Amino acid sequence: MKPMTAEWVAKAEGDFATLERESRVTDRPNFEGICFHAQQCAEKYLKARLCEAGLAFGKVHDLVALLESVLDVEPSWETHRENLAYLSGFAVSVRYPGDSADRDCALDAQRRCRVFRAVARQSLELDA
Repeated sequence: MKPMTAEWVAKAEGDFATLERESRVTDRPNFEGICFHAQQCAEKYLKARLCEAGLAFGKVHDLVALLESVLDVEPSWETHRENLAYLSGFAVSVRYPGDSADRDCALDAQRRCRVFRAVARQSLELDA
C-alpha cells in the first residue's frame, strides 16, 4: 500500500472510531457527529482507493462525485451509490443550524458507513 493511501485509511479509521464511540454514548449522544463522521469515513476511504489507483482528486466532499471517479477501478461500487448519496449530505448540513439528526438517522448513517467501509477495506486488502 502506498504511504499516502495508508494515511487516508488511518484518517478514515479515526472517523470510524469516533462514530462508533459516540454511538455508544447514552447521555446526550451527538447524533449529528455520528452522521458527520460516517460521511467523513466514507469520503476518506474513497480517497484512499483513488490514491492507491494513482487517480487524482481535489478537495471534494461529494461522495457521489468521488464514486464517479473511482468506478473505472471499482465498477462494483456502483451498488453503493444510494448509500453514498445519503451519507454525502452529512458533510455540511447537520453541522449548522437548520438541520439536525435524530437517533434513527444516526443509526442509519452508521449502518451505511459500516457497509461501505467493509467493501473499501476488502478492496485495499485490509482486515474487515
